[in-house]
This record gives sequence, structure tokens and C-alpha cells, in this order.
Amino acid sequence: MEMQELIAVINEVATSLLVPIDLQVTLDRITRSATEAIPGIDYASISVTSKTGRIETLAPTHRVAIQADQLQYELREGPCYAAVTGVPVVQVDDLASDLRWPAYGPKAAASFGLGSQLAFQFHAEPHARGALNLYATRAHEIDTDSRQLGMMFARLVAVALGWARHGETLSEALRSRQLIGQAVGIVMERYRLDPDRAFAFLVRVSQTGNIKLREVAAGIIADAVTPAECRPHRPRKPSEPDTRPHMPTSP
Repeated sequence: MEMQELIAVINEVATSLLVPIDLQVTLDRITRSATEAIPGIDYASISVTSKTGRIETLAPTHRVAIQADQLQYELREGPCYAAVTGVPVVQVDDLASDLRWPAYGPKAAASFGLGSQLAFQFHAEPHARGALNLYATRAHEIDTDSRQLGMMFARLVAVALGWARHGETLSEALRSRQLIGQAVGIVMERYRLDPDRAFAFLVRVSQTGNIKLREVAAGIIADAVTPAECRPHRPRKPSEPDTRPHMPTSP
């Protein structure tokens, strides 16, 4: 990425940090910008710990990031898990052969097509702790620039979570993540799509209609649980966004 493009990306993220912030939108922008700005990085996500110690994923840029995060939580090993639980920076140049992660590494390479990975621990007052997770599909893709830029984006995550100090804000972000997961399941069943294409469908509806992803997800869930005969037929106002999902012509 050229310096001018990098500056544009950083300016976009900085703008999203102006208070008051929409935490979910801001975190989505940070992870998306990380994949655009950091050399070799294909996917990104954020892991945060709850008060109970449970680890949750926020702002994933791709279904693969969700799956890789979840596998690390279940196995209690991997760069993401190590960063969340205590290691400031974790770099893996070749997941398939790194002996530190005997269960996670080979499975991540074989099942998700991942080659290398980078994770940065962050702390945000008063209680938020977690990691920025960066994934590459090829081995040996992480260099000095990747580490330096990754650390900068991890600090941006900490700033965003630090400014969103109220626990309700983080809880809302976690609820948004759960809504999106439910909506992906509904779209998979309704349109016979695999998880990746169902997630991409939600993103496409969100971008096309300029609607927040969580609002698209909530609309799909509401449509699924409400019988057709019970749905109100109130006409939509011209200024009111249409959050109804539209079936893709070519899934």
C-alpha cells in the first residue's frame, strides 16, 4: 500500500473515533482497515474477554476469522488465545509446522487455509482486555511492517474500547455479534448457502442499502420468527431505510 493510501485509511479510522462513537461500527472499520493496510494480511478480528472470563469475537472481516478464533477458544491454544491470556505479541510464520500449537496450527492450515498469524494483546480501561487477530493465507507473510502496523491498529482498538467505557456499550457489541451469527444461520437455511456466502450476503445487503450490519441481521431474524399473516403492512416512508433482506439472484 502506498503512503497516500495508508494515510487515507488512518484518517478514516481516526474519524470513526470521534466521540460519541458507535462501538460496533468503529471496530468493524478498524479490522477492515487493518486488512487493507497491513501487508500480507487477509482476515482480521478482535477477541475480548467478558467479566466471566469467556472470550468472544467482535468485528470479524470474514467467516474464516470467526472459525479460527473459535477453534483457539475451544482448544485453549493458539496465537489469539495466548495474546488474550497474557503474551503481548504472538507471531507465527508457518502455522502448519509451528510446534507451539500442535493441535491448532495443523488444523487451521488444513481446514481454513491459513499460513501465518499475528496477535496483539490490548488493555482498555476500566476492564476490557483482549487481542487483535491478524490472519494470512500464506506462510511467512509477516514482516517488520506487518508488526508495526498491527501494533498501531491494536492501540486503536484499545482507544475505541477505552472511550466506550460503559459496560452496556461492550455488551451491545457482543449482542450484535450474536445477532449476526443467528442471521447467518437463517440465511444458510433459507437460501441453501454455506457459511462464507451467507456472511457475504449480509455484508452485501448492508453495503448496498447503507444499513448497519446488525440492523440487517435483526431484520432477518424478525422476519424469520414472525408469521407472514401477522406482519403489519404499514407502507415504508421514503426517508426510512429498507432493512429487509433481498434474495440474491445468483447465490
